[in-house]
Amino acid sequence: MHNTLITKTFSQALSKNNLSLSNPEQEKLLCYLSMLEKWNRVFNLTSIDTPEEMIYLHLIDSLVIEPYLHGERLIDVGTGAGLPGIPLAIINPDKQWTLLDKNNKKTRFLTQVTAELKLKNVQIVHSRTEDFHPEQGFDSILSRAFSTLRSFVESTAHLLNPSGQFLAMKGRYPQTEIDDLPARFHLQKVIRLDIKGIHVERHLVCLS
Repeated sequence: MHNTLITKTFSQALSKNNLSLSNPEQEKLLCYLSMLEKWNRVFNLTSIDTPEEMIYLHLIDSLVIEPYLHGERLIDVGTGAGLPGIPLAIINPDKQWTLLDKNNKKTRFLTQVTAELKLKNVQIVHSRTEDFHPEQGFDSILSRAFSTLRSFVESTAHLLNPSGQFLAMKGRYPQTEIDDLPARFHLQKVIRLDIKGIHVERHLVCLS
């Protein structure tokens, strides 16, 4: 998969979205995509499987939330095939990442990815969110397509540092889910993410 067309498409997607990455970072992201495509044939890790869609809906979709990350210790819950955790860990080697998923096939894939790409700043955890109790809390808790906002914050609140924040990646503006949030959680802002090169609606919900 790691061919000239893919490299060119990725490079164009980065440039359309004003994302400037080093060559080693781009190389690692393309290797990750190539592994994802290979494992996907056997394990069905993602329903998005055309190379161009994978570039935009997996890589660019993850990378555009980078400016909103908070702190040094971050966790991606229900990470699935490693999104947005792997792309963000590649471009933020100074931050410590935990990628958590209850699906064994997915965590096996991620263990392979971190080994092959030598991602020293990533820890893979095979567990349900509710059963994971690390010694230290997290500064940012991220999720993409992780059920409702209420379910996301309630099941991960025990993992958050006092000054930490929740970052939920959503498609359409999730007004109904926002209305359903318990009172102890505060909506800080909802950022509309404009991904150039593909027609999708994307929002990032920031909560404390």
